[in-house]
Amino acid sequence: MPADKRHTYATQLRWTGNLGQGTVDYRAYARDHEIRVAGKPMVPGSSDPAFRGDAARYNPEELLVASLSACHMLWFLHLCTDAGLVVTTYDDEACGTMVETVDGGGHFTEVVLHPVITVSRGDPALAAHLHDRAHGLCFIANSMNFPVRCEAVVRT
Repeated sequence: MPADKRHTYATQLRWTGNLGQGTVDYRAYARDHEIRVAGKPMVPGSSDPAFRGDAARYNPEELLVASLSACHMLWFLHLCTDAGLVVTTYDDEACGTMVETVDGGGHFTEVVLHPVITVSRGDPALAAHLHDRAHGLCFIANSMNFPVRCEAVVRT
């Protein structure tokens, strides 16, 4: 049996939204923050505009949907390479749905991936099957407590 393979991911988050009075009032501070990983560009974050955030910055919900999309794509491309399929384009317009609860919290009810792939060599039916396999292997999707669906289109 192989040894346990653990991976640790360290990030840094700094709130930059103190407008001079801290959190003295719900409207007295910005939701702006910076997400950093050593040696990489900073990601400007905020909350969703519905929660007094800055629409020009990424919010955590968008980053979650993007993480699911990217993880699926990376697994799919890997599986296609192993299977001898040549993918020349991959585009996804993923969409996540979150509902607010009466207590002010909320949760995602689903994320749907919509990848459109062009295959220049190999069986398009195999490509469709590999989406199912990629979904089953995606680290991020396997960590969610809501459905993550994939509605792929394969073109030649």
